[in-house]
Amino acid sequence: MAANAPSEWSRTWGHGCDMITRGFLGAGLSLLLCALASAAAADVAVLRDGDVSAWEEKVFSGKTTYERVSIEGRAVLRATSRGSASGLFHEQRIDLNKTPILEWTWRVEGTLGDIDERTREGDDYPARVYVIRSDPVFFWRTRAVNYVWASTRAAGETWPNAYTGNARHIALQSGDARTGRWVTERRNVRADFRALFGKEVRYVDAVAVMSDTDNSGGAALAYYGDITFRSE
Repeated sequence: MAANAPSEWSRTWGHGCDMITRGFLGAGLSLLLCALASAAAADVAVLRDGDVSAWEEKVFSGKTTYERVSIEGRAVLRATSRGSASGLFHEQRIDLNKTPILEWTWRVEGTLGDIDERTREGDDYPARVYVIRSDPVFFWRTRAVNYVWASTRAAGETWPNAYTGNARHIALQSGDARTGRWVTERRNVRADFRALFGKEVRYVDAVAVMSDTDNSGGAALAYYGDITFRSE
């Protein structure tokens, strides 16, 4: 089944809503069931169980190793970076009017020491998740929100990418306080594009993950769990 296809459960309940309404269930309960079915069908999974077979790789400076592994009984994506910078990306158009909330889990085993992520020399992260709004005709209009696990910048801080003003970073986690355990993130992507770029964005076109240590010459080990767009 395609990652963004509605489950059999969703299809069954979705097609059955009108029948339920006209059947023996009360109107209030039937409306609730229909609403739950619609919400379930709206979710769009872009990464599930560490499976990146449909993803593509972009190499910048040496290859980070990405592997599907099992940890604590769950299948996830493991990233190992040793002085390398490469990422994986998945092209999939997402309607933020329907599913503006991006939810994922991640885990890093350590950060990269005393670096300044605002500079090119310190532009490294043990884990990051990009959301990209592309413009194939006017490429300079392409924008990316980059959610990062920072080493030194404070959680909640934002700053432009050291190499291009078309990408902005948001530090969701900072330092080693929460390393070695799973952390769940939930972001309103539409609101983040508005806050960082001053623009209303309805569609995004790709999601990427990247663990990179090429500028600092360090090493990082990180894990990425499921990544899903959800309705509000």
